[in-house]
Amino acid sequence: KLIMNVAYDFDLVVVGGGSGGLACAKAAADAGARVCLFDFVKPTVHGTKWGLGGTCVNVGCIPKKLMHYTSILGAQFHDASKLGWEMKEPDFSWDTMLTTINNYIRSLNWNYRLDLGKKQVKYINALAKFTDTHTLQYEKQGETSTITGHYIVLAVGGRPSIPEIPGRDLAITSDDIFWQKSPPGKSLLIGASYISLETAGFLCEMKYDTTVMVRSILLRGFDRECADLIGNYMEQTGVKFINRHVPVSLEKMPDGKIKVIGKNLETGNDEYSDIFDTVFVATGRKADTKGLNLEAAGLQTTANGKLIVENERTTVDHIFAIGDIVEGKPELTPVAVQAGTLLAGRLFKGSTVQMDYQNIPTTVFTPIEYGSIGLSEEDANDKLGPENVEVYHTKFTALEQAATHRMGINGEEITNPSLTKIICDKNHQERVIGFHYVGPNAGEVTQGFALAIKLGATKADFDNVVGIHPTTAETFTTLNVTKSSGVDADAGGC
Repeated sequence: KLIMNVAYDFDLVVVGGGSGGLACAKAAADAGARVCLFDFVKPTVHGTKWGLGGTCVNVGCIPKKLMHYTSILGAQFHDASKLGWEMKEPDFSWDTMLTTINNYIRSLNWNYRLDLGKKQVKYINALAKFTDTHTLQYEKQGETSTITGHYIVLAVGGRPSIPEIPGRDLAITSDDIFWQKSPPGKSLLIGASYISLETAGFLCEMKYDTTVMVRSILLRGFDRECADLIGNYMEQTGVKFINRHVPVSLEKMPDGKIKVIGKNLETGNDEYSDIFDTVFVATGRKADTKGLNLEAAGLQTTANGKLIVENERTTVDHIFAIGDIVEGKPELTPVAVQAGTLLAGRLFKGSTVQMDYQNIPTTVFTPIEYGSIGLSEEDANDKLGPENVEVYHTKFTALEQAATHRMGINGEEITNPSLTKIICDKNHQERVIGFHYVGPNAGEVTQGFALAIKLGATKADFDNVVGIHPTTAETFTTLNVTKSSGVDADAGGC
């Protein structure tokens, strides 16, 4: 390795072995830097812990997507029978699914360790904390050691936060559900974030009795019309919602079940009560910076533990932060990976490319998926004024569902659950400033259009694209109904 500064043990020390930290460490090592990476998982109150790779790999994106895929397979048994596949009603095994997913995750953990070794990145499985601006202290096997780094990158991510209510330790979070050995049974999910709704969606499709307790609105920060469509679809497929309620207490019953008392925010009374096998809390996350002794490095955090940065640089010139601990930036794995990779390029390869946090694509993997880029309709109207915004949209049923007549729990057919919507700036040649899609394969559809949005595509550009038929994505090439026209946007036919 090229020694860049002999005054320090390493050219770069990365604290946090999640997606962003790993990407930064490996990119720096590829550039010839001497790199050390710390990773340490604090077990949950239920004893859940995991290997190298961070939230996304172990208790986030990867197991979530696989459980979502599991639930989609279950829902598609209806379609299969309609299309000629004769079969008995399928049984579902939580244990079989969990074994498959956990084994896959463990293989990823092992591959990450091998990859670090191949790139000569020193891996230390310990909790690091600052003693000064260039020195980190850690304990391993009862011995205290220190190392120094020329540059230090903080990439410790976040952990779920649980409301301070009696019995809070009875609840599980996303840090537990993907490693929980016993089937969840009758489940209450507290919160209306994408984590809560995604989990509720796959539990319901796995035929567990599923209820979501909602304080205010679904999917805060996302487009309201899309969020409401998702909520309606989930209700039609069996998820129960308790709106305008918050939990007051959790109590363990003699049989091991959990009694939940909730407050009705409309009346102010503690009038909700029910008993569940599992209570899952997804009411927010907090940056996992406590314990790093940031004060010794001259760093201060916001109230939620995050760091304010400029181009990933903190207030201390040689200390950087990436990922979910950065104030005001999207908490998304690809954002952390891109920021970490680009940072390593600037530090060790002479690059000048900065991270672009605008028009980041994302997808919510609810039973009917939702992909978005850019502004919601509400934010566009607030930013530009409604008179300067045009919205093109259509509601439809995907071909596969239309042919097989998906039914809701009320026995009625689910019609036009999908939405295609683009939001345009009328003062700039109808440049597309918001992209929204509710429907099958939202991640794949949205990723494809992300480049177009990043390059400043206009409505005319969308119109000039030839669609692939028959797909849901082609609806973006044939949008001709505006909201301002008042014309019905429901589609009927191919």
